Amino acid sequence: MTDPRPAKGPGLWSRLARARPTRPGEIYGVPGQGSTFWLSVASVLALLFIWWLITALGLVKPLFVPSPQSVLDKFAQIWREGFTNTSFLDHVLISTARVFGAFILACAIGLPLGLAMGMSPLMRGIFDPPIEFYRPIPPLAYLPLMIIWFGIGETSKVLLIFLSIFAPIVLGARSGVKSAAIEQIHAAYSFGATRWQVMRHVILPSAMPEILTAMRVGIGFGWTTLVAAEMVAATSGLGYMVLSASQFLQTSVVIMGIFVIATIAFAFDLMMRFLERRLVPWKGRM
Repeated sequence: MTDPRPAKGPGLWSRLARARPTRPGEIYGVPGQGSTFWLSVASVLALLFIWWLITALGLVKPLFVPSPQSVLDKFAQIWREGFTNTSFLDHVLISTARVFGAFILACAIGLPLGLAMGMSPLMRGIFDPPIEFYRPIPPLAYLPLMIIWFGIGETSKVLLIFLSIFAPIVLGARSGVKSAAIEQIHAAYSFGATRWQVMRHVILPSAMPEILTAMRVGIGFGWTTLVAAEMVAATSGLGYMVLSASQFLQTSVVIMGIFVIATIAFAFDLMMRFLERRLVPWKGRM
């Protein structure tokens, strides 16, 4: 006999646990694909809460870890009154000009050189040894040499930042040349393309993802080197502000300066990510 009772549908728990239909390429797509915005926001808020909790409970003396409120108050004070007779915006603009001036110079020289090294064994043999030699050396190691050669003016500061950015950009462009598939190059030559056309339409687009990544890494090194560049005979700049405040144990100013540097660097990184999505939309999808 058949059961006269009507068949029950899936329970509430089964409906909730049932996976939604997947889109094409969602499961077997790019590793790490997916939005992390809200996780990042939650992570930042959690870190700020831990910072506030530690200072509110008095677990660490304010000399070592000031409260978030004191850092904000110090930021408002320096915004209004400046620091060492220089306005806050002047400190920001001076440091930004040093870093981005060195960055533009490094891109103007490093990108063509890196592409040439990737395509020519002669160029690679000439320039690879000196670049690989100085690349792992910390900027503080050759800072005295920059001062001896170029004095204590802007030249030595910008050159020090330039050297920290130059090597990653050159090596990224050189490595990007190898991203071009040999089949694409042969196909272009078989259709009668010249060497310049192959470079322009095949090699350069293939190298762009690594070039943009190298630019992001390079500008990060530039901001890292900024503090070292402004250690000697500087009277303005964010690095100078951080170092000067540390000598007088103004921890809130030090943390504020660190946050400002990180904010500017992160804003540039977001801009570079936007350019990546516009210029190389195929990155990670091939």
